[in-house]
Amino acid sequence: MAEINHVVVRLVDGRLVKGTTHDFAPGKPAFHVVLPERGTALEVQVNKMKAVFFVRNLDGNPRRPKLRGFLEMPGENKHGKKIAVLFKDGELLCGYTVGYTRGRQGFFMVPADTGGNNVRIYVIEASTSKIELGPRADALLQEAPVHQRV
Repeated sequence: MAEINHVVVRLVDGRLVKGTTHDFAPGKPAFHVVLPERGTALEVQVNKMKAVFFVRNLDGNPRRPKLRGFLEMPGENKHGKKIAVLFKDGELLCGYTVGYTRGRQGFFMVPADTGGNNVRIYVIEASTSKIELGPRADALLQEAPVHQRV
C-alpha cells in the first residue's frame, strides 16, 4: 500500500490545495490530492504548480515563529548541500538538497528550519527565477528582501 502524505500544494496562480496524497512521484505530469473537507480527490497538474510541501500536519502552528535563512548551519549536512531558491513571485526558500540537477522538472529539498511544519519540499524548476547552491546560496539569501525569506 502506498504511503499517505500530508501536502500543501502552491499553484503558480497563488492558490493553495491542502490534503493528502498517495500517488505523487517526481517526473509524473499529475497526481491527486484528497481534500479533507470533501473527501474527494482533486487532480493536480504539475505544470501548474510552484511547489508541493510535504508537511507534518495541514494546520501547521501559527504561533511558532518563522525562522528565516540558513540559521547559521554548515554548507553541507546529511540532507545535502545548501540551496537557495528564488521563485518568480519573489519568495525565497532556503534549505538543503541532494537531488538538484539543472534542467529537470523539479527536485526535493529539506528546509533549513527542520523544526517547522515542512518536512520536505518538491520545487518545480519552471516556477523559479534563480537557484543557487553552496556559497552562492548564501549570497542569494543576502540579496533577497527580508520579508520574502523562508
